[in-house]
Amino acid sequence: MTNRQGIIVAVQLAVLELALLAASVTGTDSTWAPIELFFLLFVLAIGSDVLTVEIRGLRISGCFIAIVLAMALLGPIPAAVIGVGSSAFDSCIHRRAWDRVANNLITFATFPILGAVAIHLAAPHVMPGQVDGLSFSGVVLAVFMGSNLLNFILVAGFQRASFGTPSLSEARAAFVTVLPVQFATGLLTAGVAFSYGRIGVGAVGLLAVVLFVFQYLLRAGIAAFDRGEELGKRTKELAALQVGLLSTVIQTLSMRDPMTARHSAAVARYSREVARMLGLDEREQDLIHTAALLHDIGKFIFPDSILFAERKLTDEEWATVKLHPEQGARLVRRIEGYGPVADIIYCHHERYDGTGYYSVPLEQIPLGSRIIAAADTYDVMTSRDSYRRPVSSEAALAELRRVSGGQLDPQVVETFVAMIEARRVSFQHADHADFERELGFERRVEDYARPRTAIAG
Repeated sequence: MTNRQGIIVAVQLAVLELALLAASVTGTDSTWAPIELFFLLFVLAIGSDVLTVEIRGLRISGCFIAIVLAMALLGPIPAAVIGVGSSAFDSCIHRRAWDRVANNLITFATFPILGAVAIHLAAPHVMPGQVDGLSFSGVVLAVFMGSNLLNFILVAGFQRASFGTPSLSEARAAFVTVLPVQFATGLLTAGVAFSYGRIGVGAVGLLAVVLFVFQYLLRAGIAAFDRGEELGKRTKELAALQVGLLSTVIQTLSMRDPMTARHSAAVARYSREVARMLGLDEREQDLIHTAALLHDIGKFIFPDSILFAERKLTDEEWATVKLHPEQGARLVRRIEGYGPVADIIYCHHERYDGTGYYSVPLEQIPLGSRIIAAADTYDVMTSRDSYRRPVSSEAALAELRRVSGGQLDPQVVETFVAMIEARRVSFQHADHADFERELGFERRVEDYARPRTAIAG
């Protein structure tokens, strides 16, 4: 046992001493009668340890039910004896390390005493063996849940402090997973306590059924949790695969044509900010940002003679150029859940007056497409690595306003102009890190793995 673990055990021993002091100060009585009740609860506690369930490195046993009933029906010392006995039996059959054994023994001596004291304080007029009334059953249920939480904190806290496992998120997930089952079992335990006041020791025979139901529900709950976790893992793996394919395509396009890749990243940054200024929520902003980043992915179909042309294109070549929104949308649409992104990509060269590449009517053009169209136009005019001679920002904004209502959405244009004039966004085309930040592969995988919603156009 390390010095750190020794300090933890010493603190826990101090807590145990305080629990014993609380029991003596409050005058909480302990009784071993009827002795057959004690032995029955003890045997059930020991037997339930054979059916222990493990989750996140934490072992959950049905012995807790027998211990809580001992708190309510016998008092703190018999309950602590049953707790320590079941813990010692579990440590023997599983050959645990001494540090864990010490922690478990102290824990299973502490919470039974505190739980019995809590029952005594909550129902001082009720003596063990004289249980009657639904109010007492309610007290038993409350103490069951409180003691369960205390036990969990003591055990998980020791393991976390000593070994660094489980993590706080794992411990919380484990507790939340079994909480519904523990509550249902607490109700059954309270029912046994209620029945004991009427039919005596025979009612504890119901505990065997309770323990069986508890173990069954707990195993079913953990199995469901594991299936959900596995599904989440598979979903993320699928996300990494599918989004990774898109990212690879973008990176390949970047190597083939860095100008187009950086242009797409710039349009993505401008488009997200415009979407935000228009009052769209974060999910819609992300959707538009993704579509903007991928809006020119269809340029993979361009031969070098078109992609790097420094001359006027022929009519046949222009016909090929006009295919890139459709081809890009077709590629992206193959990724599950990316249908809305594909819709935006398909329409990003459509005009406000309905005379775009595919003559899509205004009411069918998604808002994201209209935003990208304005950002695309501005960046092509101002970028220094564009295939055109760049113009000043002022001249580009004047041109946006000139084509507003014909080529571009007037509301989007005014919002875009306000964004640029307020210097809210900038993009360095020569900075490769700017492109990588905009691509944000890891964040995009996380986003894809979450439930998706479509954007209203």
